[in-house]
Amino acid sequence: MIETLWFYTELGFWHVVDWEGLDHFYFIITLAMPFAFKESKKLLWWVTLFTLGHTLSLVGNFYAEISFSPYWVELLIPTTIALNAITLFFPKQHDRILNKAYFFPGITVVFGVIHGLGFGRYFKMLIPEDEVGFSLFSFALGVELAQIAIVIAVLLLSFIVVQILRQSKSKWEFLVGALILSQALGMIFERI
Repeated sequence: MIETLWFYTELGFWHVVDWEGLDHFYFIITLAMPFAFKESKKLLWWVTLFTLGHTLSLVGNFYAEISFSPYWVELLIPTTIALNAITLFFPKQHDRILNKAYFFPGITVVFGVIHGLGFGRYFKMLIPEDEVGFSLFSFALGVELAQIAIVIAVLLLSFIVVQILRQSKSKWEFLVGALILSQALGMIFERI
């Protein structure tokens, strides 16, 4: 049981920070950029919603064999990153976007589902039939831990850039948004 917990938690963690597939990494960065440490509770809630969506798609794929065209899933994943990156170009709109009670959290769940669909078939091959629930829980725990690590790094780096180095928050967000958008567009054009 401990081996299963460790194996799938580690697999979930490295799934997010895999340098060969940075989609989670980029998405979580764009999600975290508008926030500061004082708003971290809301941010962590949204990160958990993303994990929930990701896990729901794994559950759906495993139990209901829900399948979508890999072409469209692989195209939608960088599209979600691009859409999130674009929001960083409009920092004055963040307060309005971030305070919409259901819209942005709901979109975050949907984006999590899309990202999970990209991993669902592979994950189904890894899980033994008798350990599905515990394996899914352990994997989701690893995903969540990696995402929290990314969030802490983003909040810390943003604090250093904005508070210590006295750089403009809006310019910082624009720069990060532009860098990630360029990566997302590259992924989109590779997959068309």
